[in-house]
Amino acid sequence: MSVLFPPWTNTLSRFSLACVVGGAALGLVLLYLWIQSPYFTGQFAPVQQPIQFDHRHHVADDGIDCRYCHASVETAASAGYPSLSVCMNCHAQIWNRSPLLDVVRASYFSDRPIAWNRVHRLPDFVYFNHSIHVAKGVGCATCHGRVDEMPQVTQVAPLTMGWCLGCHRRPEGQLRPREAVTDMTWQPPAGADGFGTELAMRYDVHTRTSCTTCHR
Repeated sequence: MSVLFPPWTNTLSRFSLACVVGGAALGLVLLYLWIQSPYFTGQFAPVQQPIQFDHRHHVADDGIDCRYCHASVETAASAGYPSLSVCMNCHAQIWNRSPLLDVVRASYFSDRPIAWNRVHRLPDFVYFNHSIHVAKGVGCATCHGRVDEMPQVTQVAPLTMGWCLGCHRRPEGQLRPREAVTDMTWQPPAGADGFGTELAMRYDVHTRTSCTTCHR
């Protein structure tokens, strides 16, 4: 009595099964790599703004502190946007006829806020508070990068859960003196081993990995 299937079908079935399993594994790997890539996280993607605002000029050239424009960064969850009156404090006298500032002047005199486009965007289910990070000695450049070197601000950090947890598990490496929080060029003292640990003790910084820290 002849067999129902010829012997070569066994090889074919094994090969097909290997392709299915291998394809599924490869698909998961590719999905993971895509989720970790800038294409998914939004890193370095240009964000168009209603005004051409050059942070290099304002921060590096003019030495304007981050807190002058982002005034609520030390007291609230949001760092805040500068009000038009803050812009006009300078530009009522400087470049007060420049076409680049037409939108600023028009919005100021019509009492309409400028619709800035958000660059760093977290999901709605994530809670983030700027003030607590500043109070604990986390510098602006830690999350936002060297803004003083950016003609147009982009997101440089992935802002993924794993990236946040990496800092929350070992915060000592990201700490600096509070007075240097907005200093874009600050570096830890050379040869000062344990400097971050000392700051963690001084500012009462502990690991924070509980789900309710960020998901409330």
